[in-house]
Amino acid sequence: MRFQDRTLGRTGITVGPLGISASYGVPAAAVERAVEAGMTYVYWGSMRTAAFAEALRHLAPARDRFMLTIQSYSRLATTLTWSVERAMRRIGYDHADVLLLGFWNRGVSPRILDAARTLQRRGLVNFVAVSSHNRTLAAALSGSGDYDILHVRYSAAHPGAEIDIFPRLPAEGRPGVVSFTGTSWGQLLDSRLTPAGERTPTASDCYRFVLSHPGVDVCATGPASADHVEQAIAARELGPMSEDELAWMKRVGVEVRRRAWLKQ
Repeated sequence: MRFQDRTLGRTGITVGPLGISASYGVPAAAVERAVEAGMTYVYWGSMRTAAFAEALRHLAPARDRFMLTIQSYSRLATTLTWSVERAMRRIGYDHADVLLLGFWNRGVSPRILDAARTLQRRGLVNFVAVSSHNRTLAAALSGSGDYDILHVRYSAAHPGAEIDIFPRLPAEGRPGVVSFTGTSWGQLLDSRLTPAGERTPTASDCYRFVLSHPGVDVCATGPASADHVEQAIAARELGPMSEDELAWMKRVGVEVRRRAWLKQ
């Protein structure tokens, strides 16, 4: 019943169902352990930590076993190019698999998209991705043909993608879908927000909930320790949630959303 590898949308690339992000301080050895265990969507994101860079340098001989994503929040074409080039120099790689244009909630600047295409033509990146918290925009971007991968927020506490994004993905040639904030920034793990009489979810539970939805290809994780990586690996082995487990997670999500004043 474990979660199997998936094809990441129109990229045609096979990846593990769980990704790993750099931004939360996970040590280098744990990053290497994650990739060896099949967490092959490797996201060197907004905080490019030294430990994650060290892990990427160690993983260079296994470069063909994982998909490296570089994120940039740049709003200027020149700094976007500089950011990608600098990231590659830092780890000694000649290209990234994915360039993620981060946090675009009002449409991507044409100049930024042009710069991303130039980086593709130069061979510095293979695919272009975009992230957005604006679900209406994300659904529109999924059908635009401009993006190979879509990063969207989805968790038991933020289920809006089930209505606004997943059903609106194009039937043919859809972008790969990577979800983020599966634990709702840790709020789903906070027993103070759990409704009375319900068990507080673990990180493994949160990842299983996300991956149980067929609209999600990869659930990005943000581990801060080796133990957090092991929880993610355990989620893969446990596989999809039962209907009872999904119903429990949704009950907890409703209460977390209410108590934390979250928007869906």
